[in-house]
Amino acid sequence: MKYYTLLLCTLFLLVACKSRQGSNTSVEISEDIPYVQMDDIGEIETQQSHPLPRMRFKKINAPMREVSTIWNPFEKELSSFSEAKYRSMVPYVLEKSIPEIQEAIRYGIFTYEQLTLFYIYRIYTYESNPQTRLNAIISLNPNAVREARAKDIAFKDKSLKHPIFGMPILLKDNINFEGIPTTAGAAVLKDNLGKDAFITSQLKAHGAIILGKSNLSEWAYFMCEGCPLGYSAMGGQTLNPYGRKLFESGGSSSGSGVATAANYAVATVGSETSGSILSPSSLNSIVGLKPTVGVLSRSGIVPISSFLDTPGPMTKNVTDNAILLSAMLGKDKADKATDTAVYMPSYQLKESSTLKGKRLGVFSSLMSDSIYNEVINLMRREGAEIVVMDPKPTSLNGFLTLLTADMKRDLPWYLKNYTGKNVKVRSVEDVVGFNRKDSLLYMPYGQGLFEGIVSDTTSLEELEDVKASLKLSGRTFFNSLMDSNTFDAILSINNFHASYAAVAHYPCLTVPMGYKNNGEPIGLTFIAKPYQELVLLELGYAFERASNARKIPVLYKN
Repeated sequence: MKYYTLLLCTLFLLVACKSRQGSNTSVEISEDIPYVQMDDIGEIETQQSHPLPRMRFKKINAPMREVSTIWNPFEKELSSFSEAKYRSMVPYVLEKSIPEIQEAIRYGIFTYEQLTLFYIYRIYTYESNPQTRLNAIISLNPNAVREARAKDIAFKDKSLKHPIFGMPILLKDNINFEGIPTTAGAAVLKDNLGKDAFITSQLKAHGAIILGKSNLSEWAYFMCEGCPLGYSAMGGQTLNPYGRKLFESGGSSSGSGVATAANYAVATVGSETSGSILSPSSLNSIVGLKPTVGVLSRSGIVPISSFLDTPGPMTKNVTDNAILLSAMLGKDKADKATDTAVYMPSYQLKESSTLKGKRLGVFSSLMSDSIYNEVINLMRREGAEIVVMDPKPTSLNGFLTLLTADMKRDLPWYLKNYTGKNVKVRSVEDVVGFNRKDSLLYMPYGQGLFEGIVSDTTSLEELEDVKASLKLSGRTFFNSLMDSNTFDAILSINNFHASYAAVAHYPCLTVPMGYKNNGEPIGLTFIAKPYQELVLLELGYAFERASNARKIPVLYKN
């Protein structure tokens, strides 16, 4: 059996190499070129010496599905999409902004259909190879190419369209899309065919193409304690393209961060409770926005906490982030938080955006980081006024209680109102019982947090007190600095202050700021007061142009 597996792997790699070398060859999807599964045993053995305990994986493959089948609906289209066509499009697509891609389409360099096939081809090429597979994708929309073809027909009428029109977008797999299951990475939801989330409907209304679903930390990383970031039963272990099995992928929007970094789609949508957009965006050198709660609807998204949850755009640049944000906006009757939200009808960035004259607070405790320090000096040279601060620590006691008690109430609401008829579970306790049927398959890292939810006895009155206390603590932490210094924003690293921002309902934007000596990405995170998303985007845009820090992962640059 080992010999046969080795033979299949060798055959696949030889064919793949030959396909790459020939300029006129086409990708083939057939039994003659088998999808090569990762050798879980070998891969896992090498991980056990990793210095980070959380990176000592127990599983890498997706135990609940055969990944190779997701390309089957595209066999006909891909058979006519040549390597030469892919190569001709690379200079116009990889690392390009949405306006740049739209310009190429306007000039007839390629079509929306070809753009969609470009990404499917690219995903197939890298995810079929065990040496480059990232496990970033859980599913693909079988109708994506047909929908793109329709966009090409609609495009001919030259009517005014949103910039997101025709752009292939990946959704984190806790965001409902009517065409494919929404699983939250969990086996118990593998057949969950629910109706569209509100933000999905908004994207579709503006002409976006939902390309598929990205992997995530199962149940948005609120299931197991100390488990790897980016693992789910439905998607396997997400791997960081800047260092496969070396660096963490970030969580819980792991697949969204990885897929964006590897150029598997124009952009992706993630979700955050506390750090779940900021973390994978920073660790994958992309731009991630965690909006103020209520700016974007949460209905139709598998929840942890209605008090903290928000979806948000994850993109390769700030321009695309503003475009994707604007394409998801709207008041949603099913989400009361959107009733009082304040937002701009459009987040159009100004070319004149600058750091000059901006007053920015920086943490003295972070100045020992050489990259952070270098970036602060860059901002000074760009004309920003930098104020070093040393804030007093504020307690976030009750944070775990908030998450536990909220999920105990919020998940049943989702299961009742937004799941398909095939989903039978109606509570966290039901999910715990399901997982116990096969712990190795369904929960290799346990479900300690879920068991804590089941045993939680927090009353509704106690929960409201916890929320009020935490919100006050978060705002006290930031306002003690912002109000006395009139800062435009405070600058952090990665998701270091995500919990404070979460409970305060303060928006955050992380932008690539460089790479450590070992090649691991690091992000600069801007934090501002509620509904200051445009301020953050303009600051991020100015910084992005001044620093030009993002680099495409070396293994994924072609």
